[in-house]
Amino acid sequence: MTPTGEVRHVEPPAAPSMDGAGVALAVRGLRKSFAGRTVLDGLDLRLRSGEFLALLGANGCGKSTALRCVVGLETPDGGMIHIHGREAGAARDAESARLRRRTAMVFQQVHLVRRRSVLDNVCAGALGRLPLRHSLTPLLFPRELREEAMACLDRVGLAARAAEPAGRLSGGQQQRVAIARALCQRASIVLADEPVSALDPVAADQVVGLLAELAREQRLAVAAVLHQPSLARRHADRVVGLLDGRVAVDAPAGALTEADLAALYAADRRPAEQEHR
Repeated sequence: MTPTGEVRHVEPPAAPSMDGAGVALAVRGLRKSFAGRTVLDGLDLRLRSGEFLALLGANGCGKSTALRCVVGLETPDGGMIHIHGREAGAARDAESARLRRRTAMVFQQVHLVRRRSVLDNVCAGALGRLPLRHSLTPLLFPRELREEAMACLDRVGLAARAAEPAGRLSGGQQQRVAIARALCQRASIVLADEPVSALDPVAADQVVGLLAELAREQRLAVAAVLHQPSLARRHADRVVGLLDGRVAVDAPAGALTEADLAALYAADRRPAEQEHR
């Protein structure tokens, strides 16, 4: 904490460059309200290729809403979103939809088709770039796509389970399948919304470690909403903490202090409000 009681800014975040070298995602002045309650209040954020960013903060501070605005699941009330230097406007706009296909979302609830094979679930990541006739049934997935999906499964350590129904896998394995599906989408930006909240500590560490490896080895821009500061410190390159819809901490993961965390999560001691997702 600072002497005034404000959250410490290790590196006070300037308004992010929209097209600087290596910047995959830049958000400036993002605003969003629900039923008169402000969730994002002029959020500024940047994410670079090859970087793993952990988003921390109390329930309702806007973490999930920010990610949903980026991928087009929510429409911001104001502000700008740039993906690889190009503005992504309304989700219904064709150019914005094309840009947003470069972003993949990994959810807390994995949303796999449990009765379909692991391989079919991973192939589904490519539906946005397939002709309609190939998307009608998994039987029409082309051979090249299946080979690509197998390579993605191999990268997350599940190639041997490709033929099994997805519903037979453990929670941690299903989350790895969701990550493989994002890879098959050929996304350059991967956003994960509480991807390990339902996992045991060992599986959670493995999944977060995998996201960090993918960022560094494949030069993906990866941001994950986490509620485990220990995982953020262990795996993230950088931590951004949100408070009341704004960036309050922007620091290298190793510089995050207990005072930072106490201030960020003080809101959880107030009457709880469900965070909009």
